[in-house]
Amino acid sequence: MAEIGPNTRLRVSPFYEATIQEGVSAFSPYNNMLMPVSYGDTTAEYDRLMNRVAQWDVSVERQVQITGPDAATLTQLLSTRDLSGIEVGKGKYVPMCDHRGTLINDPVVLKHADGTFWLSIGDNNILMWARAIAAERGLNVDLCEPDVSPMAVQGPKAEDVVANVFGDWVRALKYFWFAPAEINGIPVIIQRSGYSKQGGFEIYLKDGTRGTELWNIVREAGTPWDIGPGNPNPAERIESGLLSYGGDTDDATNPFEVRLEKYVTLDLPDEVVGIKALRDIHAAGVKRHQLGVVLDDQSQRAGHAIWYKVQHDGCHVGHMTNGIWSPRTQSMIGYVLVSKTVQIGDPIEVLRGSIVDKGITCDLPFF
Repeated sequence: MAEIGPNTRLRVSPFYEATIQEGVSAFSPYNNMLMPVSYGDTTAEYDRLMNRVAQWDVSVERQVQITGPDAATLTQLLSTRDLSGIEVGKGKYVPMCDHRGTLINDPVVLKHADGTFWLSIGDNNILMWARAIAAERGLNVDLCEPDVSPMAVQGPKAEDVVANVFGDWVRALKYFWFAPAEINGIPVIIQRSGYSKQGGFEIYLKDGTRGTELWNIVREAGTPWDIGPGNPNPAERIESGLLSYGGDTDDATNPFEVRLEKYVTLDLPDEVVGIKALRDIHAAGVKRHQLGVVLDDQSQRAGHAIWYKVQHDGCHVGHMTNGIWSPRTQSMIGYVLVSKTVQIGDPIEVLRGSIVDKGITCDLPFF
């Protein structure tokens, strides 16, 4: 088996050896790290997530730690959602925009103390962005990427597994609430969250030298519930209507176009990055929106290549940003990012080179 040499451009996670032992068959680069994306049996991995419990290495979800006297100020400046009411031990999902009002990330903000926040980010260099904004505004903060690596436990039996490891107190955690814990001397943060709609937790490992040990503890504890490895499942995430920053967005996408308007607080101070642009966009009227699509072609293709052009009434109206065979609908489904002239129930055509896939738009989520 080929080895991956340690380097700063493409790192492995603390759970890398454990995923090798589990039989990982494919990785994808994400946040300058290798992310497990398959263990060789996509049907079993989907079934595990939907009906039992799956264990994911999601350490590619890096943390940007903000500390110091101006930590709360900087965190709000980076967030287009009002964070004034966020409490210690709770998190909030936040659209993050540049000065144009363009979405550049959608992290979960975790408040650990009055002067300590984490941004649990998607795929982008938000540490560099945060440092630039802090310097631009002359703020007294310290920023770093801490030694923190999340592992997700997802599925209808996830709560039983996590409670079996850490105690029944985890059952009281509400969505995005979190608390510190320890197992065999391994320090972690446990948050009810995860990139699925099937329920579960993310366990933030705070000592990267003990990834395999933590993995095996959870693996063994989950045996009664038939736990097994998996990854953020593309079929489940599309069926559930979850957004993929960078997958379903381009360099001009604003939060209103991708169903994030309820997370934008337009009356925030002008100093918040992107908020003035978002007010202008909102006042002028949003030009595109994200819809679902069900394709007429019922063949079971493993996936549908992304960002194919979409036509309606013979005109180019946008793109299909993702697609997958859906076990629950027994059809090819996906998202389109299209002109507001296209509405729910309209017929569209997806252009895949010389192939034209016909479909009907629908509301999201599918389930």
